[in-house]
Amino acid sequence: MIARFDRRRTRGGAERSKLLDLLETGLEGVDAGRIVRAALGEADGELGAAEANAETGNRRIWVFAIGKAAVPMADAAVEALGSAFAGGMAIAPRGADEPRRCFRVVRAGHPIPDEDGLAAAAELVSTAGRVRKGDTALVLLSGGGSALVPAPPGSIRLWDLAKTTALLLESGAPIESVNVVRRHLSALQGGGLARLLRPAKVVTWILSDVVGSAPESIASGPTVPDPTTFDDAVSILRRHRLWTRIPQSVRDHLVCGMRGEVEETAKPGEAIFDSASVRILGDNETLLDGVCQAAEVGGFDVARIAEPVVGEAREAGRSVARRAIELAASARRRTILVGGGETTVSVRGRGRGGRNQEFALAASLDLDEAPGIWLAAFASDGIDGPTDASGALVDGTTISGGRALGLDPLRSLVENDAYRFLDACGDLLFTGATGTNVADVCLAMVDPARERSASSLRGRT
Repeated sequence: MIARFDRRRTRGGAERSKLLDLLETGLEGVDAGRIVRAALGEADGELGAAEANAETGNRRIWVFAIGKAAVPMADAAVEALGSAFAGGMAIAPRGADEPRRCFRVVRAGHPIPDEDGLAAAAELVSTAGRVRKGDTALVLLSGGGSALVPAPPGSIRLWDLAKTTALLLESGAPIESVNVVRRHLSALQGGGLARLLRPAKVVTWILSDVVGSAPESIASGPTVPDPTTFDDAVSILRRHRLWTRIPQSVRDHLVCGMRGEVEETAKPGEAIFDSASVRILGDNETLLDGVCQAAEVGGFDVARIAEPVVGEAREAGRSVARRAIELAASARRRTILVGGGETTVSVRGRGRGGRNQEFALAASLDLDEAPGIWLAAFASDGIDGPTDASGALVDGTTISGGRALGLDPLRSLVENDAYRFLDACGDLLFTGATGTNVADVCLAMVDPARERSASSLRGRT
């Protein structure tokens, strides 16, 4: 699947169109199916080509795909494996691509776990139980997997898990911290699936949506060791002032874990990982590399933000906008400023939006009336928060345009209502689900000629 922007729903202009071209080219480089096909072409030994099943004399490779990119990843794997494919399933959010091959696809809720996710987790446990010694399990993980296969301990109801998840996501906690808690509220995550698949060989391939690509953080690490503890999970909840707000059953379970009364997640060095391997097939850096290369081919200078773009979305947006303004004053020719990561939003208002929309609206405050700068913030999965937008593209006219329509940008930020403001301005971006997930990218185009021309005009008035 090649993701494309719906340009009919976004303001036009040559510069804006060029930014969207660069983003589309970058997305092609992290196409989930293409990445898996390439990996299969070079990983025959990793998948056990020389380890024919003792009973059948044939390779038996099971495919388990979990996450927002599960369908295209599994689709590519099943097609390439041919007769070696023994079975398996893909678990994806509702609305994801339909598979081209004949394999089981289950839909579940995201980002809040639901009843369909419980059923998906139960089916995953049942199917994993059919994997035998001598088989290989190819586990394909992408972002979103944490919510798709909820497997709470018996003392925790689904509603309790859903409420805890919602509180964590609204708290502004980074996803790495959120997933520490999730791993300690699941029988499948934190290496739980690896325990079920033993003694089969487990090969895990990951399309990472997490800054730094720590395997235990992606889909909460169902097949990898977890270096964190129940104590860590409790500390995170206390740090974000959630300990007294989460359901009692969740608190009781975590306290029992701290006391050693509940089994810990699987830890580094455990025997279940002796025949396991992990590879990161693509991540945010892969996307940024593609965007930078496309910009250079297009004749732009490129300035890449070295550190991950993280933290509160509104603060990060203003910081990147200021970098773009500084670049406009010093650059000698048209330049693309590129950064990537994943910001967070502390939800306090009742509006609509997502982290990239809030990032872009905050950035537009600094860009107000600044000529020659266009800035986009985009979620690579095509889904920015609980909205149909994938991000936004703003410039020096965004704030004045919204105010002319009677909208207040500062009030919109207070209410976490970036969607309404940016939609009215024609600055939202729409792709629908892209079939991949490697976190977010922010992209600014700077035209110093425009800046110098505007400065000259200001000097004569």
